[in-house]
Amino acid sequence: MESIQAIKLRFGIIGNDQKLNRAIQKAIQVAPTDISVLVTGESGVGKESIPKIIHALSHRKHNKYIAVNCGAIPEGTIDSELFGHEKGAFTGATATRSGYFEVADGGTIFLDEVGELPLPTQVRLLRVLESGEFFKVGSSKPQKTDVRIVAATNVNMAKAIEEGKFREDLYYRLSTVEIKLPPLRERKEDIHLLFRKFASDFAQKYKMPTIRLDEGAKQLLQNYRWGGNIRQLRNVAEQISVLEQNREIGYSTLKEYLQDVGSNLPAIIPSQKNKSDFANERELLYKVLFDMQRDLNDLKKLTFELMNNPNTNNVQEQHAGLINKIYSNSETKPLNKFDKTEEKPLETEDKPTVEVINITANETISKNKDKYSFVEDVEDVEEEENLSIQEKEIELIRKSLEKHNGKRKYAAKELGISERTLYRKIKRFNL
Repeated sequence: MESIQAIKLRFGIIGNDQKLNRAIQKAIQVAPTDISVLVTGESGVGKESIPKIIHALSHRKHNKYIAVNCGAIPEGTIDSELFGHEKGAFTGATATRSGYFEVADGGTIFLDEVGELPLPTQVRLLRVLESGEFFKVGSSKPQKTDVRIVAATNVNMAKAIEEGKFREDLYYRLSTVEIKLPPLRERKEDIHLLFRKFASDFAQKYKMPTIRLDEGAKQLLQNYRWGGNIRQLRNVAEQISVLEQNREIGYSTLKEYLQDVGSNLPAIIPSQKNKSDFANERELLYKVLFDMQRDLNDLKKLTFELMNNPNTNNVQEQHAGLINKIYSNSETKPLNKFDKTEEKPLETEDKPTVEVINITANETISKNKDKYSFVEDVEDVEEEENLSIQEKEIELIRKSLEKHNGKRKYAAKELGISERTLYRKIKRFNL
């Protein structure tokens, strides 16, 4: 068995951090077996090195090693890429194609960003892990494959499982052994070693002297957070190597390439608005619209009774709640009793309002018909309303029924009406 130092030299791994050494040691130990391995760690920590070590030290080293970036393959074609397809299985499938699991038979497949796999593909992958079988897209004939799977992800798998984005049974199949690589900020002693290696490589590549850091720049380099880890460090080293004329780099020069050093950046708070929030807002809108319709119907009813009932006191008592509601947001004071001695209607300055007058038993509606000039033919009012409220009501009922697959019980509950009322409206509007 090769030593950790020999493996580092062989695969170009730089660093002496204890956590890094432990990860490499675990890779060396599991390599001779066929155990599935899950490599975890932040983006840019070098997770792709571990599956290469495992394959090179396994009995499969003379067979194929295929690395697949699951996050880079479109959801509609990933099944075809992994498992292949038959001719005519879908539009554009002009010939039978072998997938990675068929091509890598006897070897190793590295599934990078496995947390990005769509759920249907996760089911297919679980079958491969459990029985070694898979189906090509468009085929009903199972095929066997003998493949070692090493997966990697920077996703919080516990959270992904909780949110239903990743299958729990697949996670336990993949993570028989889990190897976690530490972020660069936890390997402070390795940061300068890596920077020197990158600076040397770029000096050779661009044929220029190697850049060097003074003590202040070294301290800044080690204390910086490095959110992009090794990938970000390499990028900074390349920028400085190309852009700086002076090959001695100080604190102030390095700080220009780490622009957020010492700044109080605003916190980015992700939006928590999800589908359930939009559903709640839609339900609230439904209720508001239906409340408006009920108020309009009540107002029409009150108008009818004022026109046809000679005893307006009784009308007021029966509809006191509605009258107070009409005036609740108005500067006009609601009437508790009609003044029998005052024959003139109440007036509000510069505000056209419904006039409520006292009509004695001996007076007729025709005598005061001009006072109700605002009330035209009720059927016309209803037709105008139907052009707006009724159309909205039909639209809302239809959408709610579609949402609940025609189940009136749930649609009625969402709309805030009884199931019987909903049934009556369905028959009335011929929905």
